[in-house]
Amino acid sequence: MPVIPEIAERLPEFAAIRRDFHRHPEIGFEEVRTSGIVAGMLEGWGIEVHRGIGGTGLVGVIEGNAPGRTVGLRADMDALPIEERTNLEWRSTVPGVSHACGHDGHTTMLLAAAQRLAETRDFPGRVIVIFQPAEEGLGGARAMIKDGLFDRFPCDEVYGLHNSPYTDEGVVGIKPGVAMAGADFFDIRIQGVGSHGASPQHSKDPIMVATALAQALQTIRSRNAPPHEAAVLSITQIHSGAAYNVVPDTATLSGTLRFFSDEARDRMRDRMRELSAGLAVAFGVEIEVDIRDVFTVLENDVNLTDVVAGIAAEITGAERVSLQSEAATGSEDFADMLKAAPGVYFTVGHKGDVPLHNPGFVFDDDVIPLGASMLVSVAAARLAAG
Repeated sequence: MPVIPEIAERLPEFAAIRRDFHRHPEIGFEEVRTSGIVAGMLEGWGIEVHRGIGGTGLVGVIEGNAPGRTVGLRADMDALPIEERTNLEWRSTVPGVSHACGHDGHTTMLLAAAQRLAETRDFPGRVIVIFQPAEEGLGGARAMIKDGLFDRFPCDEVYGLHNSPYTDEGVVGIKPGVAMAGADFFDIRIQGVGSHGASPQHSKDPIMVATALAQALQTIRSRNAPPHEAAVLSITQIHSGAAYNVVPDTATLSGTLRFFSDEARDRMRDRMRELSAGLAVAFGVEIEVDIRDVFTVLENDVNLTDVVAGIAAEITGAERVSLQSEAATGSEDFADMLKAAPGVYFTVGHKGDVPLHNPGFVFDDDVIPLGASMLVSVAAARLAAG
C-alpha cells in the first residue's frame, strides 16, 4: 500500500492550493478567506459542510457506503504573527503574518484526503474532516469543542498530523502515550513606586524586583522538582520603563510553563505564587500573578499508535517509521480533541532544515501525498476494523 496514486497524481493541483493559502495567511479566528475556500472545495466534491464552529472552524461530513463507526480527521488553518523572510515566489503578502509552522500544508493534506474519501466512499460509517482555527495558543480546539463539535459530530476516534523539518523526508514519527507537553502562559505584574532616576532612594524599583524574581523563578525547576522530571519555565518577555531618567513604577514578566503531568503543573504554579508573594514582602511592592491554562498534555492512545505505525510502515516502509521514546516539550491543542475521543497525533518528515516558527521556514510540497495518504488510510482502516 504505497502513497495513494490518485493523490500523488494531483500533487501539482494541491501544491498550487497550498501556495495560495501561503500567500494569504490569516491569524487565529481570522481565517475567513481560508475557511471559505476550504468550504467551497468540500461542497464542490459533494461533501456536507457545517461552517462557523468555534468561530472560523468548519466540519465536512463524508458518508461511506454502509453504516458504521465515525472517525475524525483534523487539520489546523491559522498562521503566525511572524514576518516571513524567504525569497519564495509564493511568499506571504500579508505584512507581519506568515505560515511559518506549515498549517497551510496541513489544511491542504486534509483537503486532498477529503477529496479522495469523497470520490470513493469505499468504507463503512462516516469520516468527519475538521478544519480548526487558532491552534497557535489561542484555543481553537477548545472553541470548537465548546461550540458542540463532538456533540454534533461524535467521533469514535480522531487523528491529526504535523509536518516535521526535524526528521528525514518521508519518515512518519509517532510517540506512544504522552507525546507533547501541556502549557501555561503567565504574566506577572509588579507595582512599585517610581521616582527620578537621579534619586532612586525615593522609589520602590520594579526593575530590581523583576530581575530578582526572574532569577528566583529559575530555581523552581532546579530545586523544587525531581531531577528526572521534564519541565520548562521560560521567561520570554520583560517590559518596564520608557525614559532614561525615570525609575518606572511597574514591570511585567511574561512567559510559559511546559509540563507532562498535572502534578508538575501545580507545583510550578504554586511555587511561582509563593516566590512572588515573598519578594513582594521583601521589596515592599505589590505583585499580581496571572497563570493561564493554554494547552493540555497530548497523549496518544498506545494501542492505536501501533495501528498507525503499521499503516505507516505499509505506505512508506518500516525503516521510515520512527516510534519516538521522548515526548516533545512543544504543545499542540489537538490534545483537547484526544480528551474527547481516543486517537493519535503523528508527524511526517520533509526536506529542509529551517525549524518551525522561523521566519525562513519553507514547507515541502512533496510531502502532501504522504500526509494525505496517511489520513485516508488510517480512516479507512479504522472504519473497516469496526
